[in-house]
Amino acid sequence: MIAAPGTLPWLARHELRLGWRDAMAAATGGKRSRAFGWLIGGGLVYALMFLIAWFAVRPAVQDGIVIDKPVLVTVTGTIFLFWTVTLSQALESVTRVYYTRSDLDLILSSPASPARLFAVRSAAVFLGTFMLSGLLISPLVISLTIQDGPHWLSAYLVLACFASLSVAIAIGTTRLLFRLAGPRRTRLLAQIVAGIVGAGFVIGIQAAAILSEGGFSRLALFQSPQLIAAAPDATSLLWMPARAAMGSVGEGIALAILGFCILLATIIFVAPSYARLASAAAGLNHIRSTRRASSTAFAPRSQRQTLRRKEWKLLQRDPWLLSQTLMQLLYMLPPALLLWVNYGSSGSTFIVIVPVLVMAAGQLAGGLAWLAISGEDAADLVTTAPIAPSTLLRAKVEAVLSIIIALLAPMIIALLFITPPMALAVAVCGGLAAASSTAIQLWFRVPGKRSQFRRRHTASRIATITEALSSILWAGTGALWAGNSIMAIGAALFALLVLGLARLLAPRKG
Repeated sequence: MIAAPGTLPWLARHELRLGWRDAMAAATGGKRSRAFGWLIGGGLVYALMFLIAWFAVRPAVQDGIVIDKPVLVTVTGTIFLFWTVTLSQALESVTRVYYTRSDLDLILSSPASPARLFAVRSAAVFLGTFMLSGLLISPLVISLTIQDGPHWLSAYLVLACFASLSVAIAIGTTRLLFRLAGPRRTRLLAQIVAGIVGAGFVIGIQAAAILSEGGFSRLALFQSPQLIAAAPDATSLLWMPARAAMGSVGEGIALAILGFCILLATIIFVAPSYARLASAAAGLNHIRSTRRASSTAFAPRSQRQTLRRKEWKLLQRDPWLLSQTLMQLLYMLPPALLLWVNYGSSGSTFIVIVPVLVMAAGQLAGGLAWLAISGEDAADLVTTAPIAPSTLLRAKVEAVLSIIIALLAPMIIALLFITPPMALAVAVCGGLAAASSTAIQLWFRVPGKRSQFRRRHTASRIATITEALSSILWAGTGALWAGNSIMAIGAALFALLVLGLARLLAPRKG
């Protein structure tokens, strides 16, 4: 039976079809031949996650899992850590519903109800959030279910509750930002909020661990005697999510119903204004923004200076740059806090900082390099300029690496006054990680739109794997170097081997 156009089932079918196409495009890059390899690779990764989860929970199951206050504190803290990531994903998904859906003009000009459309799209965001989160926790839940009983499946009820709350909060936050800041600023502010929410709770826990324990461990904070002593007793409603996740089916059902009711009420409240807000957001792509002329716009500069400035301007104006890089920038805050708190103490305290900074430099450089090298929206215009192609590429690389240097420099300088060898390790390995990621993006460059940033990894699986391996190996090199281990040489050789392999496998440019 075919649903009538404009009805909820008809809109739901349309939304599911678009969601399926988007997922397949993200997984295969538009090439059906990659689907088989993606399934094999994804299956192997999932199998590895399942094995890790199986052997991680086996000792606790064999000893008998006791639901006492220390366990409830740890489980509750872990649930909220996971929930912040889910909330961040929901915030970005809801924002993209307003700003990046190219079918809005067509649907909103039809007789279809905008309120129904908003309800269906909100349900689609919830479904996507729930399925992705459920996939991530499934190795742990399935391992516990097989080894200890089906009551552990109630964890999915808790997940449904928090996914509903995440989408409801995301919808309410976006609506509030529209009202307070307008559609133009909402896109920017929503990205900032999503980044802060996604990393904020994790960073906050790490900050508390640094201030109290002197280290990065979040679980150590949850297991600290002071926190457990200050927590309420095991019968408190505060531990209801933890008890539900650990097998209390009744409490899990109650939480799921509560979450669904809150989401439904939010959708009903916001739906009437969806058509107006979505039209205002969609119109931003056709409005030329007004910018003040710079007093130095026509100052004499060399070709490379002008080209670097052009790249910095494009990165600055990228509408989705914050959501693409803010997480990586925020995760540099805990190392900075550790430096501040332990300034003047033994250099061995800061070994953990080295791999964190090196890894962040490599990953951030890879993302910025893709935007600068492959995400050139005016590629035809730039290539017709009377400038050598090598000069253009060199300016792009310099623009990316200068940003990484500017971000790492303050921490390197701080480390220099405490422990010069570690400062040297961060400078050298961080620079090599950033240069390696940039080089891989250069070798595997495929022209694309900046809006395709989230799908950049589908252009080449080899580039994705080698970039990740390179960053990991340079981070390992920095950690081993900081620990005065001779094995740092071996890690560096492996990193160079991965880089050489990427160069050999890279397509030859005609």
